[in-house]
Amino acid sequence: MTDPSPAVAAAIEGELRLLDPVVRTSADVLVTLLHPDFREIGTSGRLWERDTIIAMLTDPGAPRPGPLTASRMRGDQLAPDLVHLTFDTESKGLRSHRSSLWRLTGSGWLLYFHQATPFIDDPFAEV
Repeated sequence: MTDPSPAVAAAIEGELRLLDPVVRTSADVLVTLLHPDFREIGTSGRLWERDTIIAMLTDPGAPRPGPLTASRMRGDQLAPDLVHLTFDTESKGLRSHRSSLWRLTGSGWLLYFHQATPFIDDPFAEV
């Protein structure tokens, strides 16, 4: 397997940071990783925007999913300023297919869009 391009590597680094439980509870760090126009379709189907996801993640009373383990992460640079990542996560037995779009801005690579789809069994999964 070849090494990812610098753009894909930067997006993967950002995505892995967002999976870190410490990062997920820090509004100061989240604003440096999420694009101002960020949107997410969560595992529940709920649509989130940047401010609402930051408020939810940093709320001390919010339920915590526990550590997220990522697997099968791969990326493609779609344009000079756009990277698409796909990967799976698992936390406390809940598995999700995930898709993210990262955009290059004056501040670096920022997460622009994210979608998570839960799954129980994936007969088409690559081994």
